[in-house]
Amino acid sequence: MDSQENALEMGNVQEKAEEKVQETTNTSEVADNNAAVANEQTAAEEVAEERKVYTTKQEVLDRVKEIAHGEETPKKDEVEYLKTAFYKLHIAEREAKLKEYLDAGGDPEAYQVTPDEDEEVFKAEMGIIKERRQQLFREQEAEKEENLKKKLSIIEKIKAMVTSPEEANKAYQDFKALQAEWKEIKNVPAERANELWRNYQLYVEQFYDLLKLNSEAREYDFKKNLEIKTHLCEAAEKLADEQDVISAFHQLQKLHQEYRETGPVNKELREEIWQRFKAASTVINKRHQQYFESLRAREEENLQKKTALCEKVEAICAEENKGGADWERHTQEIIAVQQEWKTIGFAPQKMNVKIFERFRAACDDFFARKAEHFKSLKDAYRENADRKRALIEKAKALQDSTEWRSTSDKLIALQKEWKTIGMVPKKLGDQLWEEFLGACNKFFEARNAAGAGQRGEERQNLEKKRNVIARLNAAAEEAGENLQETVQKLVEEYNAIGHVPYKEKDKLYAEYHAVLDRLYKDLNISVARRRLSKFKDNLKQVAERGEAALDSERARLMRQYDALKQEVQTYENNLGFLSVSSKKGNSLIDEMNRKVEKLKNDLQLVKEKIKAIDDENANQE
Repeated sequence: MDSQENALEMGNVQEKAEEKVQETTNTSEVADNNAAVANEQTAAEEVAEERKVYTTKQEVLDRVKEIAHGEETPKKDEVEYLKTAFYKLHIAEREAKLKEYLDAGGDPEAYQVTPDEDEEVFKAEMGIIKERRQQLFREQEAEKEENLKKKLSIIEKIKAMVTSPEEANKAYQDFKALQAEWKEIKNVPAERANELWRNYQLYVEQFYDLLKLNSEAREYDFKKNLEIKTHLCEAAEKLADEQDVISAFHQLQKLHQEYRETGPVNKELREEIWQRFKAASTVINKRHQQYFESLRAREEENLQKKTALCEKVEAICAEENKGGADWERHTQEIIAVQQEWKTIGFAPQKMNVKIFERFRAACDDFFARKAEHFKSLKDAYRENADRKRALIEKAKALQDSTEWRSTSDKLIALQKEWKTIGMVPKKLGDQLWEEFLGACNKFFEARNAAGAGQRGEERQNLEKKRNVIARLNAAAEEAGENLQETVQKLVEEYNAIGHVPYKEKDKLYAEYHAVLDRLYKDLNISVARRRLSKFKDNLKQVAERGEAALDSERARLMRQYDALKQEVQTYENNLGFLSVSSKKGNSLIDEMNRKVEKLKNDLQLVKEKIKAIDDENANQE
């Protein structure tokens, strides 16, 4: 080296020292930024990106086969997503088949889940993917260890150059070759990356400090580095217009790697170029951060919605099912919740599988208990069917009978018993009912045909009885001397007439007894008056026989009075125990009331006779 070069080199010692400090500061900032970026990238990998929505199992299988047998690297996130998507479609398909079977009247006990060939294929392909991922992981780890050894070796070689200042200029080309080799070496174990970079940067800077280059070569080196870093700044600034935030972020990582591996620039431009690159990086990092914050917020909201649906299904499972209607109602409610679940996007990756497993467990629990419930009904269905078949045999045995009244009662009793028997499967139930109803209808149609003439006779009897009632009303209006005899004959005539139509019976009964009650009341009053008058006429003859005869007659009447009073009390007590819930019970009460009324009239007559005796005794005194 000539004297001029020595002078130039000695004059730049201070400048190089300052450059070293500044370059160390900048590289430290780059390292810190890339560490933050690496952390952000790791977080990004943990959050699911917007994924394709699969609508059929075949679409999922096609993608799984493509990954299993293709050249692309299987990604954990996508593999987990494909697994979730497949089983969601698989379960929905299985539940739809079960519902279709039950809606068609199928027996829950006889239902069998058919093996799904797609599921077997899916499991096999996923096994291949799992083996590939494990093998890839082992290869990547081995490669990282090998890269670590290579970079440690490069650091040791540069370190050796730094310890031989006199050889620095001669080793410059070797140094540049080592730098190029360093750039070609990629990933190393994450826990050693920062330490490795700091050591590498330290010895590179020390080498530059010892390097005895002439100013032209040095400036040329700075100029080339400036061009590279300016290009990197421009590329980073263009990323602000990139629509795909994830792609922009990943491209920025590559630019950071290139910036970090590019040598220093002129001291006056060093801070300026770094700030420009840093500003462009900040824009991309903020967009990336905002995107994932928004994505996380949506996923948290989805998690809350899915948690609410889990709670809703669990609440439905906790409700009591008293019968088939409750099971069907709750089934429809759960199917509606399942449909709503499908409209909700992904939850955070760490919770997405867990929340789905919780939801699926609640649904599976309900449908398993439903299947068990209908399985337990099988024996009850069989017993009910046997009981109904027995009633059908009884009805068929009676269907040709001509004993209309007794057989009608028997068949009506069988129909009432039929209603007390529990359910059977719908299709079988309809068949049994048609058979039972056919036997009943055969008898009743025959009975109705045979009873057509009888109904005509009943209509004639109705007219006859109405004629008797009209004559009773006329007798009540006339109230002649022979009223009692006339009434008695009409009553006998009425009772001799046969049955009337059933629907007219109650109305006719009410009309008949209304006129009789009125007649008997008038007759009782008239007869009582005649008896009392006759008694008073005979009383004078009794009085002529002496006071003892009157006392004897009074004692007889008192005994009669007490007996009548006791009989009235007995009837009234019995009336308190009778029920009027039936028409027959109501008519009995009316008859007893009429007897009580007649007894009270007799009681009053006896009372007046006793008063007549007391009056006669008073006159004699």
